[in-house]
Amino acid sequence: MKEKNLSRRQFILKSSLFAAGTCISLSSFPVLGKAFSYVNNEIQRDYLQDLLRNAPRARYYISTNTKNVDCLSCHSSEQVKDLKYFDHGEKIVKCLLCAQGCIIKDKERGKCRARINIDGELKSLVYGRPVSIHVDPIEKKPFYHFLPGSSAYSLATSGCPLSCQFCQNWEISQSKPEDFSVKFYPAEEIVAGAKSQDVPIIAFTYNEPTVFTEYMLDIAYQAKKNNLRSVLISCGFMNYEPLKDMCNILDAIKIDLKGFSEDFYHNVCSAELKPVLRSIKQISQTKTHLEIVNLVVPTLNDSEKMLTDLCSWIAGEIGPDVPIHFTRFHPDYKLLNLPPTPISTLERAREIAMSKGIHYAFVGNVPGHAGNCTYCPNCKKMIIKRSGMFTEEIHLKNGRCEYCSNPIAGVWK
Repeated sequence: MKEKNLSRRQFILKSSLFAAGTCISLSSFPVLGKAFSYVNNEIQRDYLQDLLRNAPRARYYISTNTKNVDCLSCHSSEQVKDLKYFDHGEKIVKCLLCAQGCIIKDKERGKCRARINIDGELKSLVYGRPVSIHVDPIEKKPFYHFLPGSSAYSLATSGCPLSCQFCQNWEISQSKPEDFSVKFYPAEEIVAGAKSQDVPIIAFTYNEPTVFTEYMLDIAYQAKKNNLRSVLISCGFMNYEPLKDMCNILDAIKIDLKGFSEDFYHNVCSAELKPVLRSIKQISQTKTHLEIVNLVVPTLNDSEKMLTDLCSWIAGEIGPDVPIHFTRFHPDYKLLNLPPTPISTLERAREIAMSKGIHYAFVGNVPGHAGNCTYCPNCKKMIIKRSGMFTEEIHLKNGRCEYCSNPIAGVWK
């Protein structure tokens, strides 16, 4: 029987089997599909030892080994107010990369599973170890106002600091680096792969790329030297300094604003809302192009109040020109019991956004829907026509509406 309507997860798994079964490697041909194979326990142990031997030192952490370390970085003032000196008895690190703020004992890892404390140094187990590489349309990310119609050389490692119950890429985001057998690919080889495919953009995506920040920054630096753009698809749960470094080198960032309540973030994502809002505001104050996605999950984050509060915050704190995508949920991972999002709910979310003055609001994951297209906020004519993940028509001239010359926010060339 001919297979129809493969889910994203089914497609990725089938791609991975193809890649593993035909032994395609980046050195000979850029991989379309997963560049890994699942490993058994014995191979996993050997591979982990290889990862540990070669894991580079991570950035963004402090350690009990650090000279003049500030105790208040890990402890409250109440805990240390009477202490003159304290010996932890072991080498402990605090990861400063994301808002989880993991305090990690020797030989243990943070919540992302990608970073490990080795003798008081934080190491990255995923640097140079991509488990998935695809060439995708930029609209798939989704970026709608960043070089529409372009392709993106997209890669991921394993790991994520969140545990979203609806994750569509949970096979890699919720995995450990040693779950897959992957050869080492330096940043230069990733850039060479993108150039060999004549792709103008490198996208860090699928899992949470924050966990491979060091690798991402090195790739983005090499990409810029080769006149390639770099974009990040993220949950926005990173801290200020790492995000500052990202904004200094990346051309665009898309943030998944998963809901607009602390309860939703805590109960469904094992995270917090405030750090994500802070990240969005920080990006909006830079030259880095920003887009926002809200995956609308029935019964969990689809209330009129939550959608209204989300749109009001974006309009008031970020402004009317940031594109926002209201994306249709499909049952996956731990939420197989929920139905797909009613299209009427997505349409209502878009209406709310536009009523708050947001110029570019979209209905996502509904191929053929009129809300998937861009309209000029001045003359209301369709200026970018999309079908599914592909751009079919663009009616812009030098970043302005072809019909009324109104400037349209985005990166167009």
